[in-house]
Amino acid sequence: MAEPAPGTTSRRQRYTTRAVLVAVAFALVAVPFALLVLLVEDRWGPLSEADLGARDGLHRFALTQPAFVWLMRAFSESGSALAWQLVMLAVVVWLLWRRLWRLALFLVVTTAVSSLLNTAVKAMVDRQRPVVSQPFVHEPGASFPSGHAQAAVVGYGVLLLVFLPVLKGVWRRVAVTVAVVMVLGIGFSRVALAAHYVSDVLAGFVLGGAWLAAMAALFSAWRVQRGRPAVHPEQGLAPEDSERLNPAASAPVPPSRE
Repeated sequence: MAEPAPGTTSRRQRYTTRAVLVAVAFALVAVPFALLVLLVEDRWGPLSEADLGARDGLHRFALTQPAFVWLMRAFSESGSALAWQLVMLAVVVWLLWRRLWRLALFLVVTTAVSSLLNTAVKAMVDRQRPVVSQPFVHEPGASFPSGHAQAAVVGYGVLLLVFLPVLKGVWRRVAVTVAVVMVLGIGFSRVALAAHYVSDVLAGFVLGGAWLAAMAALFSAWRVQRGRPAVHPEQGLAPEDSERLNPAASAPVPPSRE
């Protein structure tokens, strides 16, 4: 029996690797999130107590603290859909100008599909938003999972993965710290303003983190398939493009080998 051509075997191995990574990506999204959905649907006692306790306690506190409410509104608005659309549009345009097509595609697909995924899950679970006596916000749509929380994890995560190659030393630590503070602040603000329950925000964090990890894994597989070395997440998505990612460069440099 004739031996398969070397190129055919290599392609088959790449397809198998990609299929495995897709399965892992699906598990990353499905398993932890499905557990949270079940706990919410079954109204698990400890989780329900945390939801109601945070809603009532934070709302009582906020009613007497206008400065706190202002700060929470600022965090919440910074994580709104409009804010993220403007930021991502600017970054995508800049990446395209720098001829970083793959990074631009990663950013668009990851953020856009994350939003669609959030909308689909909201429709499936159809959880009512928290009801309080004097609401600070009037949000449309279902409550679970928090779109702000999910968008914050995905948005800041994508920006870090894209720009880590040009962030060195103290600047890298500052960027990571700011991202963590903003993600947590946005999530907390949604509970403080009684727009979401604690479990809504946790679900947004889990779904956003799982989706981001899945897309990063698929991007890494794409790199390997195109003949580039695998990279650790701490290196960013495309460390070889650090020169083109550097905003200090006045003009796009010739693209690296695709």
